[in-house]
Amino acid sequence: MSIGGATAGTPEERTLLVFGDSLSAAYGLKAEEGWVARLQDRLRQQGYGYKVVNASVSGETTSGGRNRLGRALDTHKPQVVILELGANDGLRGLPVQDARTNLAAMIRAVQERGARLLLVGIQMPPNYGPRYADAFAAMYPQLAKEFNVPLVPFLLDGVALDDSLMQADGLHPNAAGQPRLLDNVWAHLVPLLER
Repeated sequence: MSIGGATAGTPEERTLLVFGDSLSAAYGLKAEEGWVARLQDRLRQQGYGYKVVNASVSGETTSGGRNRLGRALDTHKPQVVILELGANDGLRGLPVQDARTNLAAMIRAVQERGARLLLVGIQMPPNYGPRYADAFAAMYPQLAKEFNVPLVPFLLDGVALDDSLMQADGLHPNAAGQPRLLDNVWAHLVPLLER
């Protein structure tokens, strides 16, 4: 059976690729505490037969991700991809247009291989200046509309401003914050999944 150009395969063969940065790589935590490991558990519990591959790299920018994505897609042949990149571009003050161009190229690459994609949005703290922060925040919904893909508006929604859910660096959620990250992703992910 073919879904969107990709072979659905048996449940055991289906792959969900998470392609992100430290927010998805369980930075500062044990791997099993991160939201991606929790995603694998939830998929299993709810009867979705997907193997989750976490190809997230701490410190990754959209440029680095763009260079790395083709190999990850060819290696894992995912049916579903969660794309969570951009935070490091923003933290380094890199041009929003460059990040947008890189994300667009990655979305295109996923779609050309027939996989379904969930785009995960990030927002910059207000101290980066409203002009930059607003342009950065607007980038994700613009891309979602342009490529007709679902969007998690803000991965850290309900977490970023709660010190009890953040690590001491103020940038990365702690173990207690990870279930909320998963919940933020889950509602938008379910429509892309097959049982």
